[in-house]
Amino acid sequence: MKMTTLCYIENNDCYLMLHRTKKKKDVNKDKWIGVGGHAEGNETPQECLLREVKEETGLLLTSYKFRGLITFISDEYEAEMMCLFTADGYTGELITCDEGELEWVKKSDVPQLPTWEGDAQFLKLLLEDEKRFFAMKLRYEGERLVEKSVEFCGA
Repeated sequence: MKMTTLCYIENNDCYLMLHRTKKKKDVNKDKWIGVGGHAEGNETPQECLLREVKEETGLLLTSYKFRGLITFISDEYEAEMMCLFTADGYTGELITCDEGELEWVKKSDVPQLPTWEGDAQFLKLLLEDEKRFFAMKLRYEGERLVEKSVEFCGA
């Protein structure tokens, strides 16, 4: 199972979203997602998060929170365990991303963007400002979400 990170960076009631348009072979082609990616070597989730955000956006995160653990099961792709973060502090200036277009999108508009069905499920929890850490399992057949479960952890 591969380990990845995904982060929704917040600023002025917006999330920084990545419209995946530039890679030819991209499981996320034409979808809108947060920023992040695959862990390399022995990286911790936090190390992966900081590296991926810096590479894709040019921003250095100064305040972030681990919000959830998402397990993706697919009949077409390797299983994935994704560490989900939000961030509300950073330094630096946005750069051009080689994976797509970065855009600040009002949080209220984010649910209308084309994304994976499962992403819409965990985004809903983030947008509802759910403070509890959660674990979610998403199972896909092709691009169709066929199973979802969520469990809240802690108080």
